[in-house]
Amino acid sequence: MSDRVAIVGAGTTPPRPLSPDQSFREMTFAAAARAYEDAGVSHRDIDSFISVCEDFHEGTSITDEYVPDQLGAVLRPVQTIAGDGIQGIATAFMLIRSGIADVVAVEAHAKSSNILRHDEVLAMGLDPVYERPLGVNPHYVAAMEMRRYLHDSGRTDTAVADVVVENRRRALGNPIAPYGAVLTAADVLAAALVSEPLRASMISAYADGAVVLVLASEERAEAALRPVWIRGIGWSSDTSALSMRDWATATYAALATAMAYQMAGIERPADELAFAEVDDTYAHKQLQHLDAARLTAPGGEPLVPVNRSGGSLGMGYCYDASALYRTAEAVRQIRGEAGRNQVPGATTGLVLSWRGVPTQTGGALVLGDH
Repeated sequence: MSDRVAIVGAGTTPPRPLSPDQSFREMTFAAAARAYEDAGVSHRDIDSFISVCEDFHEGTSITDEYVPDQLGAVLRPVQTIAGDGIQGIATAFMLIRSGIADVVAVEAHAKSSNILRHDEVLAMGLDPVYERPLGVNPHYVAAMEMRRYLHDSGRTDTAVADVVVENRRRALGNPIAPYGAVLTAADVLAAALVSEPLRASMISAYADGAVVLVLASEERAEAALRPVWIRGIGWSSDTSALSMRDWATATYAALATAMAYQMAGIERPADELAFAEVDDTYAHKQLQHLDAARLTAPGGEPLVPVNRSGGSLGMGYCYDASALYRTAEAVRQIRGEAGRNQVPGATTGLVLSWRGVPTQTGGALVLGDH
């Protein structure tokens, strides 16, 4: 049996700031229907299902109890990954590589507009003795990291603002991105300070949405029209304690990309990758993640096209579904379906994710056309 695994189907619902007309179940059903059609399968062809979700975001326990119906997974194997979206893909990858399954569906959804107090939910990830009682705001944590990163890297606020300008502009070329805009760096730097030096314009706005990916073994992928192959995958969690982390460096991203590069046989990422879709929950994180992935020139410029989709700054932040949106956009690039944002010759790309404040968890995925 071959060890190769491919993404053979990708389905998304367009992320939206508000979706009062749809429940997360309806969004997930729509994404699943599109993914199954794209893969040329029905729900009966899928051996196992994975739901990437977090009970705290859902407002209820054992949230995977609420996903089988819309995935066609009733009385079928379903498991929850309460983690990063790429960790969900990794689980599907291992199910297939181990021979347990031939076809696996991975879903993630976000009904962010249902969450009234995002800060209080995120605060549950803070240490309950030393950090949470202080009322630490997640944006404050991100601002401290941004300040340290700028200090150590020599980057400027303007470099961070340029990320916002570029990603929001790229979103104008993505038909499902709701936050496209024409901005200048001065516009970004004129936005209200949230926690110095972090400005409101540098934070990805929340969105509702759902993504379903279908993964298959090489034997089953042979029947697919446009398989995109997983050449390498890695994931890592650094310390979540605020007092023990390296504030300037995305250590988890460096470890995850090193794992993925080794599996993919990539030694010179800037020469061997055509593009990257990386986490930009906060604009400075894109710069930090590119550094960790060895995709930054000495002067700070990215060495490959980055976030042609608009990233989360342009498409919206969908919690754990964000990594699957980045992956679905990478699949579109490799298939040549990215329209105005298509990178010529995009045969190999990197997806790099982060689970968000206060975690130090992320994943890396190298995808290719063969």
